[in-house]
This record gives sequence, C-alpha cells and structure tokens, in this order.
Amino acid sequence: LYTAPDSCEGRCEEPYSEEDECHCHRECERYHSCCQDYHRHCQPDGFSSSRDAISDEELLHVSEQLYRLDHNKARPADIVLNPQYQASPGETGDQEDHSPQPLYKYVNEELFSKPTYASFIKLLDNYQRVTGRQEEVTAEELREQDNFLKEVMKTELMRKLFAFLHKKNRYGSEQEFLADLKEMWFGLYSRGSGEQDSSGFEHVFSGEVKKGKVSGFHNWIRFYLLEKQGVVNYYSHNFNGPWDTYPDVLGLQFSWDGFYKEVGSAFIGCSPEFEFGLYTLCFIARPGRACHLSLGGYSLSIQTYTWTKSTYGHGKKYIATAYVISP
Repeated sequence: LYTAPDSCEGRCEEPYSEEDECHCHRECERYHSCCQDYHRHCQPDGFSSSRDAISDEELLHVSEQLYRLDHNKARPADIVLNPQYQASPGETGDQEDHSPQPLYKYVNEELFSKPTYASFIKLLDNYQRVTGRQEEVTAEELREQDNFLKEVMKTELMRKLFAFLHKKNRYGSEQEFLADLKEMWFGLYSRGSGEQDSSGFEHVFSGEVKKGKVSGFHNWIRFYLLEKQGVVNYYSHNFNGPWDTYPDVLGLQFSWDGFYKEVGSAFIGCSPEFEFGLYTLCFIARPGRACHLSLGGYSLSIQTYTWTKSTYGHGKKYIATAYVISP
C-alpha cells in the first residue's frame, strides 16, 4: 500500500509540509487543505490510523538503522577516488571535461563476489538503454531478477526494512513484500510511444538515454564498470558529501558514449541492498516528495517520483526514478 502525494492513504496525522499537495492532519479541515479522501482513510478504525503513518522522526531513525546494517559496504581501503575538478553550479551544463583522469583510481573487485553484488551486476546488461525500444525479457533475465531479490532479502538490512514496513501495516508477509518489490522495480512501462521500454530498476541503476541525454544512471558500481571499459568519461563533480567513510555521496558530471549527464548524484561504496532499500523506503513513505533521512548523523534527502501513466495490481504505481538530492 503506497502513500500518494494527493491521498491520505498511509498519511493520517503526518506532519504538515509545504511540499505536500494536500494534508492529512487534524488541522487540515480548519485550513481547507485536506486531501479528498481524508475522511475515508483517517477514521480511527481505518488502515491509515495515526499509528500507520510514517513520521519524519521514524524516517530519520530507520534510515540510521539501515546505515548501520550495511555490512556489505566498501571499507575505506576498498575504493580510492580521484574527484579532481569541482564544478560550480553554473558550470555543470558546460559539457567540458575538466578531469583528465578517471574518477576511480582503485576498487577492490573482491566486493563484487559477494552474493548481492554478483546478482546485481548480472542485471545490468539486461536492458536497451535507448527509450522507445521494446524490452525483451528472457526467462534467464527473470531468474536473475528473482535471484537478486532473494539475495538482498537474506541481508539484515532488508529484513529490517521489511520489519519496519510490516509494523506500519504496509505488507502482511515477506512474500507480499517480495512480490511488490519485483513489480515496482522491474515491472515494465512505456517512456516512449507505447513500447514497454523502461522500468524503475533500469532507469535508476542501469541508466537510459532519452532525447540525446543520459537519464537516470545513479549507481556507483555501474559507473565504475563502464569507466573501466572506457565507455564512461568522468568530467567533474559539483558536490562531495561530508562522510569520511562509505557510503558517501557524490554529484558528478560525465558522458556515456558521448551522451551527457549534467548532474548524476550517487551513493559511493554502498552495497546494492542499501541503495535498493533506501530508495524503496522513500518511494513507499514519501512518493513524489523529498524524503528526509539521516546517515551517520548527517542529513540527506532522496527524491522519488511515481510513474503516473500506468499502474499494476489495484492501482499501485511503478517507480519512475529515485536519487539522492545533492545541495
């Protein structure tokens, strides 16, 4: 069950925010700002009673828990970055390569033999990056999706996320959660002219090319592997997060086979399950809005958007995108 920005489903007694299209707290009637379905959802015996709403404080708390549970993340010695040139806000659109060296000086590729990394990497070559081209999903690719989900659900991090969402009445069982993860992330929809050419996973983690520009592509593993092949060229960075360990956050400029990405924010050095879990949490708790989290005592926000042109199940929304908001 998802909270939508124009609905009170799962949002009763949620704190007031100017970002919200409509509101679900008790005062909304006085200010004539309630969502249309406020009365249907916000009765004491409904699903969306106040105990089911995910508060801002709970998001800060659970994100810190997930941060501490990222046992598969890179250690400081596993990655050596060479960020080089820092672009000003006015320079990010210049498409000039200010950094002659690659971004990654060194990555300990033993990380990639861990089950969640290995199963994640197998998914990356399953997509045609240009939107408007129908995706053909083979039986082997479906097995790879199932295997990735199976591996991430073995981790303490994803089990903690499920326990939190289960407590908040979003899912009745782990099987239901798994089935929904597969639909919201891997379900196909059309970004082009009717072809089933895209999915949340492809857009966020693998990357797409739309109208001559890089779209999505927010994953450090994908970036490193393509940079190593000489397919991705790092230009500059416009933001480097305050973390002195991993996961860190970087806002960066790069080209992919000649297609440009003006600002591609990404977690650096996190495990696949960390990124997958954090984006899932924010998509369910704050879809279409900034989702304010805390990682190691530092504030961080994630922006997600729902795909509005098609649905699955009983009106559930696919993930259109999810990414870290860099200042």
